[in-house]
Amino acid sequence: MSNGDGIRIIPTRSPESAAFVADVERAMALTPVLNRLTYADADKVRALFGELTGQTLDERFRLIPPFYTDTGRNIRVGERVFINQNCTIYDLAEVRIGDDVMIGPNVSLITSAHPVSPSERRAYLIGKPITIGRNVWIAAGVTVIGGVTIGENSVISAGSVVTRDVPPNTLVGGNPARLIRDIEG
Repeated sequence: MSNGDGIRIIPTRSPESAAFVADVERAMALTPVLNRLTYADADKVRALFGELTGQTLDERFRLIPPFYTDTGRNIRVGERVFINQNCTIYDLAEVRIGDDVMIGPNVSLITSAHPVSPSERRAYLIGKPITIGRNVWIAAGVTVIGGVTIGENSVISAGSVVTRDVPPNTLVGGNPARLIRDIEG
């Protein structure tokens, strides 16, 4: 079930849940194949990532394995995107990555969550989209939580946890990430 703002709610033991599990199984079959490839296998990596996401990628797309995802079907990647080693993208909701984005090693983009209340925690999954604007640099070890939009030209400092929207042309860092300064063009 999805509403107009891209939020998905998937009740357990439902047809939506069964479809999600099928997508997870598909991704779990494709990612080990992708993760046996090396940086020198750029064309094969691009082809497998394209199969995983259902998207044709431009020839300048680069991903250094390993890479992890729960479904891959809700990842949208712009042109000239670079994704470094050990990136995890959980895409219960859409993850939109703009043109010229650089993603450092050990970055996690996590759209999915469970309810906080113990009585509801196993009742459903909630997915909130992540949008990464054009020309963003996400440094090593960053975690971005669902529902966040990162504005164009921004930089996320290494090790940050991004829980709120990031304005364009800013440097943010920390846990939770906070504005450090504006970035000049």
